[in-house]
Amino acid sequence: MTRPSGFQTWTDLLFVHWRVSSELLQPLLPQGLTAETFDGDGWLGLVPFSMEKVRPWWSPAVPGISWFLETNLRTYVTLPDGRSGVWFFSLDANKHLAVRVARRFWHLPYFDADLSLCRDATGITYRGKRLDQQDVGYRIDAELNSERQLGIAQEGSLEHFLLERYVLFARRPDGQMLSGRVRHTPYTFCTPQKTTIQQTLTASIGCPMPAGRPPDHIVFSPGVDVTVGELQRVEL
Repeated sequence: MTRPSGFQTWTDLLFVHWRVSSELLQPLLPQGLTAETFDGDGWLGLVPFSMEKVRPWWSPAVPGISWFLETNLRTYVTLPDGRSGVWFFSLDANKHLAVRVARRFWHLPYFDADLSLCRDATGITYRGKRLDQQDVGYRIDAELNSERQLGIAQEGSLEHFLLERYVLFARRPDGQMLSGRVRHTPYTFCTPQKTTIQQTLTASIGCPMPAGRPPDHIVFSPGVDVTVGELQRVEL
């Protein structure tokens, strides 16, 4: 990993995934990236969570700036040389400054959104609505067993494929592909007892998925502390 550019903590993550044919995902990707598959198909993920203590390496976290909510819509891809990583179709955040900084310096498709995350003794509710696209949003209610046992993904499992991702790809306006690396301990996770979801995020990227189709895989993680590396040029 290159010199750390910053540090973050990700908490209360819900990994919601649909199995999608790689032939349907491929036209949505930029040239040079190939949809990565597991068990014969690509996977489209919706991940809401809380971003906390976000800071560059040279500064402490700042109240009112370093805490916000985020939701990303993503899939998994490979480069021509076989390296794999995450491709983000969109990232919503409820902190205007975070959106501006991420768009300018990380070249990621962030959007301003009204987001909320509510925890209680029995579960968690996530809500989101994009500010400039009122028809793009979601609501997810997940019931969590208070005595839940947390596991760690085994290498080669679907959970490992979906969760243990340490490389992201981004593209500058001039077309230059970039990669960034993160480092954290493996996620601990559990499967919610029951989950209900309403969302229009997948339709916003043109993914031809039937309306109301339930997810194929959902897990909850309490979170991890993250070290973020600098962006590097990728030669395709």
